[in-house]
Amino acid sequence: MDCCAIETEIPAGGKKIAVVGNPNVGKSAIFNSLTGLYVDVSNYSGTTLGMACGRYLSDVIIDTPGVYGLTNSSEEEKITREIILAADMVVNVVNSVHLARDLFFTLQLIDLGIPVVVALNMIDEAEREGLKINIPLLEQQLGVRVFPVNAVSGTGIDALKQGIYFARLGLADPSVIETIKEANRLGSRKEALLLLEGDVELGQRLGQTVGAGREAIYRARRTRANQIAGQVVQAVDRGASFAARLGYWLLQPITGFPILALILWLVYELVGVLLAQIVIDSLGGVMAEYYEPAVRSMLGWLIPPGSVIFTVLAGQYGVLTLTVTYLIGLLLPLVLGIFLVLSVLEDTGYLLRIATLVDRTVSGIGLNGQAVIPLILGFGCVTMACITTRLLGTERERRITTFLLAIGIPCSAQMAIITAVLAGTSGYFMLLYLLFMFVIVVGTGTLLARFLPGRSAPLLIELPPLRLPLVQNVWKKTWNKSYQFIKEAFPLFAGGTLTLGLLDVYGILQKLRDLLAPITVSWLHLPEEVADIFIMGFIRKEFGAAAVLSLQMHPLQEFIVMLTLSLTVPCVAATMVIIKERGWREGLLIWSVVFTMAFIIGGVATRLLEAFSRYDALQVPAVAGVLVLTLIAVIALIKLILPRQAA
Repeated sequence: MDCCAIETEIPAGGKKIAVVGNPNVGKSAIFNSLTGLYVDVSNYSGTTLGMACGRYLSDVIIDTPGVYGLTNSSEEEKITREIILAADMVVNVVNSVHLARDLFFTLQLIDLGIPVVVALNMIDEAEREGLKINIPLLEQQLGVRVFPVNAVSGTGIDALKQGIYFARLGLADPSVIETIKEANRLGSRKEALLLLEGDVELGQRLGQTVGAGREAIYRARRTRANQIAGQVVQAVDRGASFAARLGYWLLQPITGFPILALILWLVYELVGVLLAQIVIDSLGGVMAEYYEPAVRSMLGWLIPPGSVIFTVLAGQYGVLTLTVTYLIGLLLPLVLGIFLVLSVLEDTGYLLRIATLVDRTVSGIGLNGQAVIPLILGFGCVTMACITTRLLGTERERRITTFLLAIGIPCSAQMAIITAVLAGTSGYFMLLYLLFMFVIVVGTGTLLARFLPGRSAPLLIELPPLRLPLVQNVWKKTWNKSYQFIKEAFPLFAGGTLTLGLLDVYGILQKLRDLLAPITVSWLHLPEEVADIFIMGFIRKEFGAAAVLSLQMHPLQEFIVMLTLSLTVPCVAATMVIIKERGWREGLLIWSVVFTMAFIIGGVATRLLEAFSRYDALQVPAVAGVLVLTLIAVIALIKLILPRQAA
């Protein structure tokens, strides 16, 4: 939503109200309750990377990224700083369970001289954890109104709505105020404090010299936050809750990895069996038996069958037939399933626990567990995941993660189709696919980690409490993301089918097949029609993957197509984002290397699997053993022979 457009409609006297707070405290949920709008609400850090605006009475409410303070050390803090400097008042959302931690930011807002009202969220979770908060005493210590709320259930929201306009200046640290008075030449308390705390960017913009008092101010503020929390919070020992015990089990390798394997199996059963083999078969039959004949029949009244226009619109690659059949009959249910799974994992707080669990595992490929977040998001959309690599601490980690996203992470739509295709052949092929991708990603990451200079940064993330997801929020998120996907994919799919239709009509498609025959037929041992799949994959990978369902191939050939297509460069959108994030030279280098590696690996896999095939029965254990031994040998070779680059 365009915040600027809303602000221009504010009547005289209207105010700008910022909703601010630490990551994962429920800011977006509070924003939704106040404005009646829906914003993506996830139970992991980094969800809200921009700002959203909505109307509350005659005022504008602005949702901000989650930050722990205004130190100007990240993009989120810069965005939040600008919003706060322009705001008339602030709704500070605080996590009741972590009051001492969150009060640091609250006290910084009060020191800035901004009218504040505190929304004490997750008060029910604090009670379950055996924490009792003396709210009147907290109000007395801060000098501002405090409203206990539960953003999920809506408890206390009405009182918060009525109390927003009770926002007032709080009790700032007297020593900070005195220092500001002595050093302030701007007349603005907010800007003066930020300069005193060392905001270099603001100082350059205002032409002012920044101070060196950050450490002393922060130390005093942290001490004061701890003192206030110690006075107002009373702990009642009720023993560890089941959620706390479960959270502990999820982080221990001996229990965490089996649970993760169980979760992945349930996802496979949902997407690969229920949706791919039951729903898709039924819906695809309806589209092929009723929808496509109806379209051809209606067009036949207007356009002569067999003409170029008729062929392009309703032929084998028809814009009105193939595009709609793929999007509605195939992709929509699969995308709904994948986004449903991701939404549940996000809202339960399990995603960050996966990152923590695998932190030591990925350290060997030059990453920390936080890099798992872009990699996991890549299973939803590689384009979005490439953007979120900005959250990683070092350029080295961003470079490695981007390359791994390009070569080894299929997006949600493609992953759903891969699951559908391989589940329809044999569960062994699905296991082999996962093993191949694992070996390729680990081997590539290890090689990059050895060559690229520097070391991975330590994992510093906050683990949110485990909670049951809100059904309404999960469904809204799933539907909104799926709708947005279909909306964005339709013109690309239509353009792809139009291009293929025209190429087919004028005989160019066959020439392209002949041109690619040395790769598809001679090297990969696939039918020449597979060239169509790789051509469509340049536009959208899942578009090419979906075309596999329309070809008659041996299960081994279907596996090779899925593996090779997964390894080729991402779709046009993701490729452009990679070039934008990494620059033209590095982006095109990544594209070229990944493209070449994909077909080399595809050909090697073809010969390996054919060598271990006997009477059409694949010797899976033998292939798995060769892959594992190969990975071990590659890692050992890299570790022992290749020198590590200096940091």
